[in-house]
Amino acid sequence: MRVYVLVGAPGAGKGTQAALLGKRLGVPHVASGDLFRDNIKRETALGKKVKSYIDRGALVPDDMTVHLISDRLSQKDATEGAILDGFPRTRPQAQALDKMLDRLDGRVAGALYIDVDREELIRRLSGRWLCSVSSDHVYHDTARPPKKPGKCDVDGAALDQRDDDKPETIRARLELQLPPMYEVLDYYTDRGVLSAVRGDQHIAEVTEELMHAIAQPAHASDGRTPAETPGAERFARSGRTSDGCHPGGRREATGSRVAGRGPAKVGVRRGGRR
Repeated sequence: MRVYVLVGAPGAGKGTQAALLGKRLGVPHVASGDLFRDNIKRETALGKKVKSYIDRGALVPDDMTVHLISDRLSQKDATEGAILDGFPRTRPQAQALDKMLDRLDGRVAGALYIDVDREELIRRLSGRWLCSVSSDHVYHDTARPPKKPGKCDVDGAALDQRDDDKPETIRARLELQLPPMYEVLDYYTDRGVLSAVRGDQHIAEVTEELMHAIAQPAHASDGRTPAETPGAERFARSGRTSDGCHPGGRREATGSRVAGRGPAKVGVRRGGRR
């Protein structure tokens, strides 16, 4: 079982790309949020426990999330693998995922980072609308407006906007959400399976670069994947000049190491600027 993990900040386009990649690869798109909602709706034992945490504004424990994902990956359509969206969000979750996949005779074949500037994230999030039936159907006031205002193009369902999609709220949320994501990026870089693409391109261009990263995987630390793509950059902590830039002039985030590949070779940015 080959599992691909999509990594990126809120608004980077993980849900959109996960759905597109799932169709291209013939594997399911597994989103942790959708698993929560589905189990709550079906009133499963785990769903009731998850609901109890959500209702009081608490985080769902990692072991519950891993259990739900394990159940989903055990289904017949995930025999060959899956695209994970929304999990892992922290280093401990990434470690727990690896242990769970070991039990299923699977592995993270690639971690795919969609890199988007912080101000662009804020612009995207403040104009985003989601289908009330499926979170796979995402729209935006300017970037991807629906054909009919307020209605999903796919199923005609009403579009909803989150109450906290105001710029100032989004900025505060990113301050809390980005640091754990950087730890996940470092974890997968250490594992040798991280590839990065620029997320500020057209949706189709991002998809093609992600497919290229999948077709030309990085070299995993356990030696189970092909050798690293020729010409792929390896960003190292020690390879920066005193102002945080590489000799070639590209600014890299302090402490992060990302293997870029394909036409777009990028580093992690920890301040919203290249």
